[in-house]
Amino acid sequence: MKLKVIAFDADDTLWVNEPYFQNTEKKFCSLLEDFLPQHNISSELFKVEVTNLSLYGYGIKGYILSMIEAALKISDKKIGIEAIELILEYGKEMLNEPIELLEGVDDVLATLKKHYRLVVATKGDLLDQERKLKKSGLSHYFHHIEIMSDKREEDYIKLIRHLDINPDEFLMVGNSLKSDVMPVLNIGGHAIHVPFHTTWAHEHVETNLTHDNFKQADTLGDILPYILA
Repeated sequence: MKLKVIAFDADDTLWVNEPYFQNTEKKFCSLLEDFLPQHNISSELFKVEVTNLSLYGYGIKGYILSMIEAALKISDKKIGIEAIELILEYGKEMLNEPIELLEGVDDVLATLKKHYRLVVATKGDLLDQERKLKKSGLSHYFHHIEIMSDKREEDYIKLIRHLDINPDEFLMVGNSLKSDVMPVLNIGGHAIHVPFHTTWAHEHVETNLTHDNFKQADTLGDILPYILA
């Protein structure tokens, strides 16, 4: 690989994220269990979330709005104002969660920064992602921060042009095959998949991916031999 830039996803690649959503979903389901069984509540919430992605984008604020909308739908608008207040409180708790770095993050970034330009390429709410990056203490490793509304091929092409490099000089590291790997491979870049133990259903893809520019790693630390060999 003739790399110049290595980009990292943030949520569930550099720090823990999805478990906070899952914990909040459990509380949401318990709140509405008088109206539907919990598995049906989860299904309804997911449908509302996916429908709203084009309006709200990714992140906690959109999730809060989707929870309120789903609660009104599930309860046929019978849910009380106290429950709505609780949902808002769940969202604020998520926004104030501490940042838990994944194992080996500092060592990997410190090692790679000596050889490459490092970038954060993550999707989500601008203010929330900036807050998490600041709280993480990792900002000093990165040449550029790109908070994207989505991670499609055209979004990566725009980023690569901004970085003034060719696609084959770009490597993306992330936990989602759908968002971090497949679009990058499709435009001629390199990608390493580092799975997280839990992934949002919207990011699941069923594939046995084989590609000359693709590697699979068990942990973030395992990417170093691939890159520095």
